[in-house]
Amino acid sequence: MSTTRHLINRQRRLVRSATAPAPAAVRNATDAPPPRPAPEPPPESARSAQSEESAPAESAESAESAASAARPRRARAQALPAALCVLTVLLGGFAAWAGIEASALHDDPAVRNTALTDVARTTEVKGQVADAVNAVFSYNYAATAANDRAVKDRLTGRAVAQHREMLATVRAKAAAQKLVLTTTVTESGVELIDGDRARVLVFADQSNTSTASLGGTTFGAAMFAVDLVRMGDLWRIANIETFGASS
Repeated sequence: MSTTRHLINRQRRLVRSATAPAPAAVRNATDAPPPRPAPEPPPESARSAQSEESAPAESAESAESAASAARPRRARAQALPAALCVLTVLLGGFAAWAGIEASALHDDPAVRNTALTDVARTTEVKGQVADAVNAVFSYNYAATAANDRAVKDRLTGRAVAQHREMLATVRAKAAAQKLVLTTTVTESGVELIDGDRARVLVFADQSNTSTASLGGTTFGAAMFAVDLVRMGDLWRIANIETFGASS
């Protein structure tokens, strides 16, 4: 009896086990939808069509990029001739201005003044002026020919008459008072040398000696300017300007 009940209870447990709901994990695994199949690659014709559709877009972008790059080059190419034209005009204007300035400088007496640049010529003028002034303003009553020769060789133009007037008193009294006039240039300054013309400021000491009875010697200083003209190798005095007196 007990054995029969035991078998019945065992069968009931087996039936309950078989009909009991499955665990949650098993249900989820069982109820999950089946996996989706992987998409198939598009056929070759579709890929070709896509490539053909994208190619014009890429070509358009490349053309636009090339056009954008070409525009600055064209702008630079157009601007270069204009810049060269402006530069040419500026250079031409500068050349004209430089020519005018050079001409003005050439015409400026200060620039033409060789006394400022030619030491040898300046020294030559000073030496010849000293010799000429010493000779023409020195007079010996006993040897008047020396003074006459100096006047002929070293004076020209207005200076001849000016010298005659300046030494008129000495000549008039020379024989009676036995006068000997000696002039010595102590300093000179070349103011201007312009080609064959020059102007020199002269400082000189003078002594006038009388050998007659009750005679004596007087001393003095002279300052005057002379204008010179070059004739051959000789600078001749063409004008004598005494300061404080009209020439």
